[in-house]
Amino acid sequence: MSETSETANQGSSVRQVLTDRFRCPDYLADFEVSRGLSHDSGFFRMGVDAVCYGRCSSGIPAKLVTDPLHDVSPRITANGSRIQLPFNPAHVIDNLRCERYVAHGNGTGKLLPAKRILRNTYYLARPFLPVVVRRHLQKLYLRGWDSVRFPTWPVDRTVENLCERLLILSLKSQKAERVPFIWFWPKGAQSCAMVTHDVETSSGVDFCSQLMDLDDSFRIKTSFQIVPEKRYTVSKSFLERIRGRGFEVNIHDLNHDGHLFRDREEFLRRAERINHYAKQFGARGFRSAVLHRNVDWYHALDFSYDMSIPNVAHLDPQRGGCCTVMPFFVGKILELPLTATQDYSLFHILNDFTMRIWREQISLIRGKHGLISFNIHPDYIIAKAARRAYVDLLHYLSKLRSQEETWIALPGEVASWWRMRSEMNLVSEGGSWQIEGKGKEQARVAYATLVNNTVAYEIERTAPNEGAESERGIKNDSIDEDFEQSSRALCGVRTGNGLSG
Repeated sequence: MSETSETANQGSSVRQVLTDRFRCPDYLADFEVSRGLSHDSGFFRMGVDAVCYGRCSSGIPAKLVTDPLHDVSPRITANGSRIQLPFNPAHVIDNLRCERYVAHGNGTGKLLPAKRILRNTYYLARPFLPVVVRRHLQKLYLRGWDSVRFPTWPVDRTVENLCERLLILSLKSQKAERVPFIWFWPKGAQSCAMVTHDVETSSGVDFCSQLMDLDDSFRIKTSFQIVPEKRYTVSKSFLERIRGRGFEVNIHDLNHDGHLFRDREEFLRRAERINHYAKQFGARGFRSAVLHRNVDWYHALDFSYDMSIPNVAHLDPQRGGCCTVMPFFVGKILELPLTATQDYSLFHILNDFTMRIWREQISLIRGKHGLISFNIHPDYIIAKAARRAYVDLLHYLSKLRSQEETWIALPGEVASWWRMRSEMNLVSEGGSWQIEGKGKEQARVAYATLVNNTVAYEIERTAPNEGAESERGIKNDSIDEDFEQSSRALCGVRTGNGLSG
């Protein structure tokens, strides 16, 4: 392929990034990736809020994210007909979401050989260690997490920033007032939230019934990720009780020994058994133990969606992070990233039983209209202080829902919606925009406009086929800081099958 043809294909891939992201018409600006990209990938910047990893044509990309990073500058041609980019955003976004930057440079969290040995030894001994010892070892292992510069703690929104920057360039190039697209969530919800529960021990299994009572008291349905082998007995009646109450059952690793991705051949053998349990349990979703992952091996897993990639992994054994707050596809599997700090890390590593960090993360995710996802282990919220913190979270999420700010859904519902949206199209009919595709009655037409050099969004109040053309702005006002604490009483009273003290 000639360099000219390759450049044209790269320009098409940039447009594809935007049409996939926004489900917008294909009349975007003409993008062109500059010739002469660097031979090696590295780190650079696009503005103050977007660290990129890939090849670029302006300057030499840095080997480490801790090195000085040069700032690349896209250029609109003199006649405004084309946007020239000094890098390929499609490749950069793939590098970020699939964490390909992690293998390059200790500044990003590369696992050194000594730490790899320590981690393997830890997982061999883990079943025999009391929580107090595990907590001490984990704090030693994670020491220095707060000095990791990239991804950005507590929420990294680099992919969102890059996509919006490209949209701004397109609007400016075409001198357009706005671009129509299909809104991210059903019925114009500003954001989406889901709560999941990884069940790690027999104590967690015993607490699941009471946890469902607690979730039901806030009308929030959740998913339970079950370890199918060795950890505890998984009875048919246990799974039926979860599904019978409207909750969801997913697969959590195979035996939770921390070695799922250690060896490819062994992984393929385990993946075959995992897929067998998925069919047996009727599970569509998967999450690996302690969020270990290797996206290049995902093709062996037969699931609709995965929930193993964190947005920022500073407090996880495997460093990295996908740098996005939106779902994305990894081959055939839809990734629902974990965008909020896990309960164990919050309570036992940071020793924080308040809503401070969770509320900050919720605010940042809502700022980009993203997926707010939590992993709350039944094993770790049996104690009163932890349970009280979880009740506060449920109360806060239910308040967002009551104010029509957030759609709270099961992971399977989120995945189904995102897959339907990915196949919808926006067409112009009779001077207005209409949505075509399965699920269109739940979808809304929205518009991206340029306000003070930033992207602002407007959403049509009702579905196009309902005849309403009025629009409303999406507000990012923070929820009242002093939300009610009356739900704390639920930590000590009986509901349904009962909450033990």
